[in-house]
Amino acid sequence: MGFFITLFKFLSMIVDIPGFKKIEIHHLVCDYNGTIANNGKLIEGVDILINKLSEKISVYVITADTFGTVEKELQNTKCTVIKIEKNNQADQKLKLIRKLNPENTVAFGNGRNDELMLKESIIGIGILENEGIYTKNLLSADILCKSIIDAFELLTIPNKLIATLRN
Repeated sequence: MGFFITLFKFLSMIVDIPGFKKIEIHHLVCDYNGTIANNGKLIEGVDILINKLSEKISVYVITADTFGTVEKELQNTKCTVIKIEKNNQADQKLKLIRKLNPENTVAFGNGRNDELMLKESIIGIGILENEGIYTKNLLSADILCKSIIDAFELLTIPNKLIATLRN
């Protein structure tokens, strides 16, 4: 896999979750189709949420771009798009999480190729949008959200994340 990541500024968000841990989030990695997009089209409102969150942390979208639409759909967002090969997608996504540092990276995903990145990330969030969710992701993720909008709110309104994970 030949992707390269350049960070131009150090961004971070600290969330202290009672009974869980204090986490410092630097990155969000999002799967594209099934997670932030449906049939290759960005889900309404996701662009606004990416831009809002990118003021605090770096946002990455990783995809094999099945529909060939990712660049057009995300052209007005403040995120880094990483296109991966169609084979061994789960391994490529896991390599990105490890390159960014799993201890500072949150992941959003729904498909079978997202299982490893959800498990490896400091917080893995499974997304149950129109495409559904791979059932093993229910055990690999820390949180399951019924929509991508709800998942983004966990990070843009950190008290929601705290309420979900506190002991």
